[in-house]
Amino acid sequence: MNFTSIRKSALLLLVLASFWVVSCNEETSVTTDTQQVETYDATLPLKWYELFLYIDRYSPGYRPPAAARLLAYTGLAAYESAAPGMTNYNSLRYEFPNINLPVADLSRDYHWPSSINACYGEIFRKFYPHINESDKARITALENQFNEEYSASIPAEVVARSREFGAAVAEAVFDYSATDAAGHEAYLNPRPASYIPPATGPNGEKLWQPTFPDYTPALFPYWGQVRPFAMNSTDLIARPPIPYSEDPGSLFYQQANEVRTIVDLNNFTTQWVAEFWSDDIFQLTFEPAARQIAIANILVEQEDIRMDVALELYAKMGMALCDAGIAVWNSKYIYNVIRPIEYVRNVMEPGWNTALNNPLNNVKSLTPEFPAYPSGHSCFGGSGSSVMAEIFGNNTSYTDVCHFGRSEFNSTPRTYQTIMEAGVENAYSRLPLGVHFRMDCDEGLRLGYLAASRVSSLPWHK
Repeated sequence: MNFTSIRKSALLLLVLASFWVVSCNEETSVTTDTQQVETYDATLPLKWYELFLYIDRYSPGYRPPAAARLLAYTGLAAYESAAPGMTNYNSLRYEFPNINLPVADLSRDYHWPSSINACYGEIFRKFYPHINESDKARITALENQFNEEYSASIPAEVVARSREFGAAVAEAVFDYSATDAAGHEAYLNPRPASYIPPATGPNGEKLWQPTFPDYTPALFPYWGQVRPFAMNSTDLIARPPIPYSEDPGSLFYQQANEVRTIVDLNNFTTQWVAEFWSDDIFQLTFEPAARQIAIANILVEQEDIRMDVALELYAKMGMALCDAGIAVWNSKYIYNVIRPIEYVRNVMEPGWNTALNNPLNNVKSLTPEFPAYPSGHSCFGGSGSSVMAEIFGNNTSYTDVCHFGRSEFNSTPRTYQTIMEAGVENAYSRLPLGVHFRMDCDEGLRLGYLAASRVSSLPWHK
């Protein structure tokens, strides 16, 4: 072979080698998806929170405020399972003492959706060990659905590494939850027999007692001992309520009379709006903290946000709802304010009834099983709407379809021009039901707004 032939052969080999390198690089860029989290849409977290809403409706013990606490740890875990891949976000590992989060090896490739998916599956199983087998199967099925989707285009070793990291984050966050003895497994004993509510206050005032018609024992009376995420000890105590009085000229009497009057004047619309926000009945709907997640889901889908923003949203929502719930339940059992039905029946009108009924067992004139002040619905409405207004902008309009299709009441969707408007309507919907005084709603809203502010002040962004 002469020199010219050798030179041509070498050039041909060089071209073929170059083509092989380019082809391999192109194949790698397609199959080894190491993109940052902000390049994905929010479908993955949205589907997990849709599943949460279904499970929440039927999960024993996870009524407010325990469900809000679960949301906080779930949101934190998912956020941290992707934090190394979120360009504009910080990990919060240094904000919470005693949390021992794993560290991703960023010299290697990760597929962050696989990490998040594994984290959700693991954290759901850990916080819901007591749910029925069909709901456990739903968790496994959703996790497998995404795992199969990702495994079709991502190298197996990258998926495995990512899933291992996400599951390890879930384990670490659950272990951190376990260091909060007052909250960790409180859902297993939501009405402890050890709690005996005081009947009278230091000035002889009548205090809350288990209430007509079912006289259910106190729900989560020790919840004020639960560890918050961002609120401080001073934040967790509500302002003192209006002093109890049976004097017709007193502010307390006037607040009770307002509730009685509103209920007595209820029309179709006021009753419908009150029931639209109720979410009080176990197995009929999700509970009031989850209602805020249901609204967030509507906005996530409507606004088509990125995955990193969705993870921020759900983490902030969970923490704010959790802290607001701690503040409210702590204050409920400090002040032990009597419910409107007991006051009205004792002081004003024997036989008066609330407008809250249970269509599942036909028990009428219900009142939730804890003291009145402050209002839990109001704190959840305040904290949830505040976080959503921060993420989406308060002037974002939306239609609430949370109860569309229910047959026992008018399930027509309601449209809101602003996010905060809906939170306020939620708060004061408790008046036409007859289960809260106005002061309960005022203070519940304030605590909800404060919780959202404290959570938003954490160092989320770089």
